[in-house]
Amino acid sequence: MEIFLAKSAGFCFGVKRATQMAFDASSKHEKIHSLGPLIHSPQVVEQLERQGVRVCKQVSEIPGGAVVVRSHGITAEEMHEIEAQHLDVIDATCPFVKKAQDFAAKLSEDGYLVVLVGEADHPEVQGIFSYAKGEAVVVTRAEEVQALPNYSKIGIVAQTTQPLENLQVIVSACLSKAKELRVYNTICDATTLRQREARQIAAKVDLMLVIGGFNSANTSRLARLCEEQQPCTHHIETAAQLQEEWFVSKERVGITAGASTPAWIIDEVLQRLKKISKRLAF
Repeated sequence: MEIFLAKSAGFCFGVKRATQMAFDASSKHEKIHSLGPLIHSPQVVEQLERQGVRVCKQVSEIPGGAVVVRSHGITAEEMHEIEAQHLDVIDATCPFVKKAQDFAAKLSEDGYLVVLVGEADHPEVQGIFSYAKGEAVVVTRAEEVQALPNYSKIGIVAQTTQPLENLQVIVSACLSKAKELRVYNTICDATTLRQREARQIAAKVDLMLVIGGFNSANTSRLARLCEEQQPCTHHIETAAQLQEEWFVSKERVGITAGASTPAWIIDEVLQRLKKISKRLAF
């Protein structure tokens, strides 16, 4: 069995930075919490909990001490609550997400309708949206733009893990809705690279594995993109979920992983896959 591992698989810059910040802070603070899961990897969150970093859903649940702001960022209102409680803040918001928040705030201040391209229920999107204090809307698909009235000024920002193609079609749809259109491409380059590489590998293999949290939007999106190229695609979180029967008669297997997937989980999948390959060879 030949295995093709994507070079871009695993932690992106922002997730690696946030994880390191949280582990470093855990050794310096007696009481430390994260507001929501730091990243969308249940296994990493469990590791942090063993280091004393507890997850709280709301600021009001934090009993004092320090709080780590997750890589996806939080809402402006939540940050105000944290400041009001005089908590020590370890801001692990991804710099690319922070930039999207700043653009949303600036566009809003300048009188633009802010169109945020992304998934409305995702914490990153909710955080970015909260910085637009004027009129704003979350748009997932180009068809939704048709329901908008015409505006003199529309400004566009995107969830950092959106496919570039989706941003492009939504921008095109907005052209007929505004006299002035300002666009900030806030999609992370690492996301675009990861998605392109995943498609390329999926197109040349017999089976594709996508590793990452089931609660991870970028991993789920990778799985969907891979499935378009190779219907025999499996989204897994850990090596324990591999099933030997998947690989019967499969000669070429591709592997990629979401931005919140640590290297050690990818390594475990590789080791398990090699053992399966040896058994099937006999």
